[in-house]
Amino acid sequence: MRIRSAVPAVLAAALILAAAPTSASAAEGQFRYDFLTVDGYEVTGFLNSPPSGQCVNLPDVGQDNPQPGHSPKNRTDSQATVFSDSDCGGDSFNLRPHTGGASERLQVRSVVFH
Repeated sequence: MRIRSAVPAVLAAALILAAAPTSASAAEGQFRYDFLTVDGYEVTGFLNSPPSGQCVNLPDVGQDNPQPGHSPKNRTDSQATVFSDSDCGGDSFNLRPHTGGASERLQVRSVVFH
């Protein structure tokens, strides 16, 4: 008898969980890029599990740094589209999931994950 009364409660809980809004999805993994700091040091920047479907301006290669990032490497599970300008403007280039990468000739300031 107890099992019969528990079944409707379990079904109701499952329906509530299914109807609840989910959190924003993210590309799992790491996106990396190299850049020259305003002090002249070559460093690597990265994004860990970045959000999907929205433009991300890459830290340290924005308006305060006249040098864009370069040599992007997409180690996330999503396709990445990199852009030559901030706010996903300018020229774009697609990087495959997990293994996508480009040389130092590809200059980047923003990215979006699909």
